[in-house]
Amino acid sequence: MKNFLFNFLKLAVTLGIIAYLLTRVNVAAMAQYLARANFALLLLALGLYFGAIALGALKWEILVRAQQITISFSALLTYSLVGLFFGNLLPSNVGGDVVRAYGLVRASGRAEAAAISVLVDRLMGLTAFLGVAVVMAALAGITLTRGELEQLEMATVIAAALLIFGAALLFSRRVSQRLKHIFDFAPLRRVQPIAQRVYHALQVYRHSYRALAANLALSVGIVIVTTFVWYLVALALGETLSIFYFFLFNPLIAFVLLIPVSFNGLGAKEMTAVFFFGLVGMPAEVAFAMSLIFHLIVVLNSLPGGLLWWRERALAPAPSGTNGQLT
Repeated sequence: MKNFLFNFLKLAVTLGIIAYLLTRVNVAAMAQYLARANFALLLLALGLYFGAIALGALKWEILVRAQQITISFSALLTYSLVGLFFGNLLPSNVGGDVVRAYGLVRASGRAEAAAISVLVDRLMGLTAFLGVAVVMAALAGITLTRGELEQLEMATVIAAALLIFGAALLFSRRVSQRLKHIFDFAPLRRVQPIAQRVYHALQVYRHSYRALAANLALSVGIVIVTTFVWYLVALALGETLSIFYFFLFNPLIAFVLLIPVSFNGLGAKEMTAVFFFGLVGMPAEVAFAMSLIFHLIVVLNSLPGGLLWWRERALAPAPSGTNGQLT
């Protein structure tokens, strides 16, 4: 019941923000921008975003290999696409990660190692975005004299520090050794073997410096690629703002979206895009339209994941005794 109320609240917030923005922009002017959009540039942006998804699968593969799990890149790309598809349907920022971890578990049979690879992959991705966001917030504070940006810079620094501290605790052997005593209590003894496998899966990355560095580098690459997606969409709408500002605002928008206040970031992303790009003179109608198109690009790139999931479901053998009939 609590989950239903929380998701209902997020949907209400999303609709509320969109409705508010529609009252603050010239809808007719925004429609003209959309009607005049350069379709070729939008197709290029669509393909470029798929490239970012492929990079995401590649950086995940590096962590999966470190766990000594043998699986093809195409399989990991499939799990990533299916995860993206469900991530756009489920009212949660972690829904897609759960789905792709489940796919790897089914293929490898190693639940703890698969789950930890996804967790660490997510942490490294957040580290890259937050790291770039800290740098960009500092640059924004220098180039744009706005009090709100000083607060945002402080928030990104705090968030980055908390993420690094949390990751340090996650990999700390000392913390793990202290926590293991909680499994001496009778109610937790049953899960002690699972906890031990999780611990060993985590320790794999303690000295996998090359794997972590490569994953982090590819994560930064994804920040760069998605920045160019934003820029291409703006060009398609006729906006000629310097690409510097897209590198400035893309990670900051992603940082704001870490706060799960809306349905899959819709609404919150549009609000932050209008705010940030408005600081450098972009019309609200263009920023709003640009953000909506970016969201559409994400959704369109997730559709192959739905087809792949349906194909796998259709090809799966029917459970014994059902004769292929749904019950």
